[in-house]
Amino acid sequence: MGQESKFIFPSDFTWGTATAAFQVEGAAHEDGRTDSIWDTYCARPGVVVDGSNGDVACDQYHRYPEDIALMKQMGVGAYRMSISWSRIFPTAGGPVNQAGLDHYLKVLDMLRDNGIRPVVTLYHWDLPQYLQDAGGWPSRDTALRFGDYASALAASFGDRVDTWTTLNEPWCAAYLGYGNGAHAPGIKDYDQALAAVHHLNLAHGLACQAIRAQVGQDARLSVTLNLQVTRAASDSPEDLAAKKRADLFANEVFLAPMLEGAYPEGVSQAARGDTDWRFVQDGDLETIHQPLDVLGLNYYATTYVKARRADGESADASVGPEGKLVDRHANAMPAQDSVEGQAPQGELTGMGWNQEPQGLADVLVEMGRRFPDMELMVTENGSAWDDQVSQDPNAPGGKIVHDPKRVAYLEEHVKAVAKAIQAGCRVTGYFAWSLLDNFEWALGYTKRFGLIRIDYDTQERIWKDSGLRYAQIIRDRAV
Repeated sequence: MGQESKFIFPSDFTWGTATAAFQVEGAAHEDGRTDSIWDTYCARPGVVVDGSNGDVACDQYHRYPEDIALMKQMGVGAYRMSISWSRIFPTAGGPVNQAGLDHYLKVLDMLRDNGIRPVVTLYHWDLPQYLQDAGGWPSRDTALRFGDYASALAASFGDRVDTWTTLNEPWCAAYLGYGNGAHAPGIKDYDQALAAVHHLNLAHGLACQAIRAQVGQDARLSVTLNLQVTRAASDSPEDLAAKKRADLFANEVFLAPMLEGAYPEGVSQAARGDTDWRFVQDGDLETIHQPLDVLGLNYYATTYVKARRADGESADASVGPEGKLVDRHANAMPAQDSVEGQAPQGELTGMGWNQEPQGLADVLVEMGRRFPDMELMVTENGSAWDDQVSQDPNAPGGKIVHDPKRVAYLEEHVKAVAKAIQAGCRVTGYFAWSLLDNFEWALGYTKRFGLIRIDYDTQERIWKDSGLRYAQIIRDRAV
């Protein structure tokens, strides 16, 4: 696609935007909601860089009519949102909280009334704290409780939901939560991390079964994975083996059970020093392997790896003299002792991530060839930058954020989606991350991904050029 030619997207292509409950809702202690692991984590000194929390965030719990109006103005056809589990079940074994359900029913109805299809994520990392107290994702019971939660949502929401997404990025929930402790609940234990991987997979399968039991076989089901697009630093057998090992634990431990019904060959042996896999029970893989309508892919950047050298020359900060690992848990994933990540190259985003749109095209093409009957959607893609507000009498509200780097990132990644479609992939949607600046987990409010800026002092919503550019792309169906 040169400068002269435009790619026209199919008329039924879904343009959306996305948020997550803990990142935008606020109202942390209203209408019966109890703490999640992220409320607890935020209260620990020093773990969130700016010492902030999600108590108010973007106050979307109260301001959702304003945000839905912004989405309608932007022209999006779908909104990917998540549900706060502890709003629905505030106590262990307790009854469904009707106030929590009623809130989301109002949001779903208003989205529908405005021609915006709800894509509902059941789990975007905010595990109820009472479940963590009982063992969290390393405990099998958490997966069973997730099935109950999915059933309650499906019974209440019914056909108001366009697409049900069981999990968002189980990689992060398992590995950042229990592998290196960089996210809530802040545990460093590879055995727990791999138990979490399995129980998240099991939760996915149980939720699919529960939703279909309530809504019917026509329920549209999906999962969203942040598949790592890993590049080997060279074509040497050692570097290619490092890439394969990274892919095994980053991608295959989720893809293979969910979509192929088995854990990948070699994974048990590779992790034998970290777990005995006692948590995998007879019948689990049949439960995990449920028919899906959509595979959601979240993509931001690529990762380059090479074989870890044993000569003490490693650039990895977790490695000491003689190449010995000082802290194995510096890597979120287990069984990565032979893998060394490389520093990202080129102009980095505000997150310190590289910009490689081709990686998005590559992962879409790879998944399209591997699962040709599966719809693919880009369920998150975006970039953080240090934004400045400008006064502009012609802008909505008299203010605007000029963010040319986010505009360029958006355009290049939408072009990558177009490339994948041209290559024959069944890519049916793109969701920009994020509708709003929001609480960026352990980075607090220091990083801004939004197409709309939030002034956290006043909760004013301020358009960015990227939001206006996205609206133009949607209107034109072209880039």
